[in-house]
Amino acid sequence: MATSAHQDMLSLFTATCNATPDAPFLIAADGAVLTYAAAHARAAQLAHAFRAAGVQAGDRVAVQVEKSQTALLTWLAALQAGAVYLPLNTGYTTGELRYFLGDAAPALVLCRPEDEAGLAALCANLSVPALLTLDADGTAGSLVNAAAGQPTTFASTPAAPDGLAAILYTSGTTGRSKGAMLSHANLASNALTLREYWSFTAQDRLLHALPIYHTHGLFVATNTIIASGAAMIFLHRFDADALVRLMPQASVLMGVPTFYSRLLAHAGFTRELAAGMRLFVSGSAPLSAETHREFSALTGHAILERYGMTETNMNTSNPYEGLRKPGSVGFPLPGVDLRIADSETAAVLPQGEIGVIEVKGPNVFGGYWQMPEKTREEFRADGFFITGDLGFIDGEGYVHIVGRAKDLIIAGGLNIYPAEVEAALDEIPGISESAVIGVPHADLGECVVAVVKATDPALEQSAVLSALTDRLARFKQPRAVVFVDELPRNAMGKVQKAQLRETHAGLFVAKKV
Repeated sequence: MATSAHQDMLSLFTATCNATPDAPFLIAADGAVLTYAAAHARAAQLAHAFRAAGVQAGDRVAVQVEKSQTALLTWLAALQAGAVYLPLNTGYTTGELRYFLGDAAPALVLCRPEDEAGLAALCANLSVPALLTLDADGTAGSLVNAAAGQPTTFASTPAAPDGLAAILYTSGTTGRSKGAMLSHANLASNALTLREYWSFTAQDRLLHALPIYHTHGLFVATNTIIASGAAMIFLHRFDADALVRLMPQASVLMGVPTFYSRLLAHAGFTRELAAGMRLFVSGSAPLSAETHREFSALTGHAILERYGMTETNMNTSNPYEGLRKPGSVGFPLPGVDLRIADSETAAVLPQGEIGVIEVKGPNVFGGYWQMPEKTREEFRADGFFITGDLGFIDGEGYVHIVGRAKDLIIAGGLNIYPAEVEAALDEIPGISESAVIGVPHADLGECVVAVVKATDPALEQSAVLSALTDRLARFKQPRAVVFVDELPRNAMGKVQKAQLRETHAGLFVAKKV
């Protein structure tokens, strides 16, 4: 197992490969095994393909492909090539990609074969020099062809701990999306901390059903497994039937709350099935206390809820040993300082009072790509990052999150920012203004509801949803459109979203759609 002396993920990966080359790294749903040595060799070939396409150290590599073993290995290939990894949600449309590629100016874009024609035109327009493809299985495409026959070793330059490893875009409620710059040390420190805090060993087998364009599946899961020398049972997507079938071979599951609500609804998910598991982790969205209690009653396992952000990796976690409080995200992780501050005065608040959560530690990112002013706004003078999440610390030291200061919606573990959806709605003829809110959803945790004021009395929900099809990724599109004569506002003219959420809170509570 790699030691804490390593301050970057490539060193951790290489150390594990050297120590246990024949140990399994990725296990397919059919049982096929890719060892650490084989993964290292394939990643080296992919790194050579990147270099042949013109990627140099420090260049950005943008990736929007389906989840596969090869897709995951492009992260390790980027590390070997000294490139900066830029994963992009597979739901983004070409129109949405224009901003990300224009902002990050990657040297290479990796896309699905079916998207190649549209992206070739976009890349030409944006002067992106190289475009490669990878199919859904990870077995075909121009990247696979370019990697075939390449050397299985790559002469990598050791990464500087504070050097840039990845850029992950995280939107705000207004303005442009922001590229969070994560260093090699940010990622390695968090992987090593989680390995110890969650008691991972080389014997662990993680059921991996998360997407890999998101920090949860790409960094929390993958990097912690690498740091532990453990293995992942690697599924292309979440499938409750597959999880139930494969759980006897696993020891850990990392998921979003939707995973657990769907497992509870599955007839094959029993106390006996979960008996061989040592840990169930939930994150990316709030886990309801009800789901926590139901799961515990059925399985005898208390789900371990933790709290992280794209900009910070993991900040807090309920304990591995000890009480895992329903509704709490636990304690600050070792090395992480966390405080609750008044959002207006920045004064640190006493225990029990609600304020904005601020964090500082080796896990916290260095700032936003090409946005120095925004970076300065989000950090206090003493280095604490202002998360924008509202919470408090209880009498036993557990952190509780009570809301999101910026009206962020989290559906199925994916972040949705109302302002982006509202901008798309307001472009639709017949809509004069809109307010987008998240309401409770039995399966997704939250879902998007659009409350609109229409100038066209004949406008119907179906027409609104149809107009958004090509403007927004599917996960951002509203599940319902509510028509109103006026949006509720306060004396200052601000739309009262809290009132709208309360009014429409029951829309999807009883439905699993």
